[in-house]
Amino acid sequence: MKLFEIEGHKPSLLPEGEWELVFADEFDGDTLDRTKWDFRLDFWGRPFEGYTDKGIVLDGKSHIELHRVEKNGYYVSPQLQTGANSFDAPLKSKEIGLKEGWAASDEIWKLGELSPMKFSHIYGYYECRCKMQKYPEEMWSAFWLQAPGIGTTYDPTYSGIEVDIMEYPEKNVYSCGNIWGGYGAQFTEEGRVQRAPLAETADGFHTFGVLWDEDGYTFYCDGKEISKASKFVSRVPQFILLTTEVRGHRKNTPVKVEGAFVDDAFIVDYVRVFDRKERKEGKVN
Repeated sequence: MKLFEIEGHKPSLLPEGEWELVFADEFDGDTLDRTKWDFRLDFWGRPFEGYTDKGIVLDGKSHIELHRVEKNGYYVSPQLQTGANSFDAPLKSKEIGLKEGWAASDEIWKLGELSPMKFSHIYGYYECRCKMQKYPEEMWSAFWLQAPGIGTTYDPTYSGIEVDIMEYPEKNVYSCGNIWGGYGAQFTEEGRVQRAPLAETADGFHTFGVLWDEDGYTFYCDGKEISKASKFVSRVPQFILLTTEVRGHRKNTPVKVEGAFVDDAFIVDYVRVFDRKERKEGKVN
């Protein structure tokens, strides 16, 4: 790995080669850059109680904090994304189907309408420097990639891959390098490092990245190669997610706020995307 200097900020750790920066958020200032990020508020086509557009704090020191907050007596937390997944977007109408001819329906295909992507890209190196939450047994965090049409074909090469670059599932333990080629009947999985110890650092921050090339994925933690995956490789642009989720909401057992509210936050120093300088074809911004 080699350093890529960013003036006034921590350097990136990049694989060998010549790179150019194509996307970055250093989280300067005190407000979220909405030209780069949206909130994910829906899950499987409907609003999801566990997600919120609250709890985002920029600390003025080039960090963004994703805090859990209280909603209706329960803990909830924010998810940020530079694009959106068709399956999460709510449908326009409750009744789906053809009504006196195909043109009479406003929902020919059962996918929600998406807003334009704020950022999506194909191939390159994706990197995040972050500090984990205090209570991973109650709130999960992740840095990952997804495609708008994931699961819409039987071939994840064309519909996209969920690329989990980092997940923090338990205290001092991380997961890195999970590949999901689809959901439901199209579920396919490759490359997960189920559990690995997270070494201490002087300031508590860690750097996670993935090199995505035509022949596969290579995952890194703090500059060290962790795992590879090559069976399913996306050939379509994908967007970035920085997410937290309070455990239990998907199983209808969300964590109640009992007694005094206990704060917790996933803290991110930066998110950056690099492209190889020699790559001219297939580049999407």
